[in-house]
Amino acid sequence: MTASDQTDFRCGFVTFVGRPNVGKSTLMNALVGEKIAITSEKPQTTRRAIRGIVNRPGGQLIVVDTPGIHRPRTLLGQRLNDLVDNVLGDVDVIAFCAPATEQVGPGDRRIAESLDGFARAKKIALITKTDAATREQITERLLEVDALREDWTAVIPLSALAGGEQLEVLTDEVLSLLPPSPALYPTDIATDESLEDRIAEIIREAALEGVRDELPHSIAVTVDDMAPREDGEITDIHASVVVERDSQKGIIIGHRGARLRDVGTRARAQIEPLVGTRVFLKLHVRIAKEWQRDPKQLGRLGF
Repeated sequence: MTASDQTDFRCGFVTFVGRPNVGKSTLMNALVGEKIAITSEKPQTTRRAIRGIVNRPGGQLIVVDTPGIHRPRTLLGQRLNDLVDNVLGDVDVIAFCAPATEQVGPGDRRIAESLDGFARAKKIALITKTDAATREQITERLLEVDALREDWTAVIPLSALAGGEQLEVLTDEVLSLLPPSPALYPTDIATDESLEDRIAEIIREAALEGVRDELPHSIAVTVDDMAPREDGEITDIHASVVVERDSQKGIIIGHRGARLRDVGTRARAQIEPLVGTRVFLKLHVRIAKEWQRDPKQLGRLGF
């Protein structure tokens, strides 16, 4: 790369903000072109700041996926909101997300107003999930979201599922707002997430499927041990699915262990391509009472 090319190269950080379940993680995965963040219809699925790396000839875009901003009811919820605040203070671009299928409400307005506290970052707005909306809904959302702030650099309707040109419009727009800088990450990686963290998240995603009520918030996963066998053909992984109560443990395990076996089967199908070998996955369900409200338990679980 010549000195001139280096000057023209842009690199920086963008994060998506919005209410829970507005499509932030799905959008990040679509931009990166690889599944980095787990997705679920359950609110507050994302619990960490996960970085995905998008490389283009003229720059490198580092997407930071964050939890949805919500009114916290537990210490975990408060820590997730604090995490979002910390990320917003460090990024170059903040992209506010609102789904085309839902009217702008008080939560959206509160989040949009809160961006006043992050004057350093440039701000754009995204109308997500346009594949599931009518033209009339998309037009209504564009008008509603545009009115939330006067300093949007751009307002872009798009669908992470449909793919195509609107994702490139978003990428080009964000890259144009980033500072001149050399790449901060190697161009051959899609994330800086550790393999253990990605595996734990895949297991949690499988465990979230089909559960009801408050149980999604009570599920955490840890990878306790991972090692290849001597022949290198199989990797043994031992992981714990953590819940808060006996009744939740029974739900996760299911009748005669059927549900836990199903969680393992679905998770293993995604883990094996990551690891590059066949996987023996042993899941154990354990109880950590009220872990969402216990500072020590939260610390042990990485929050």
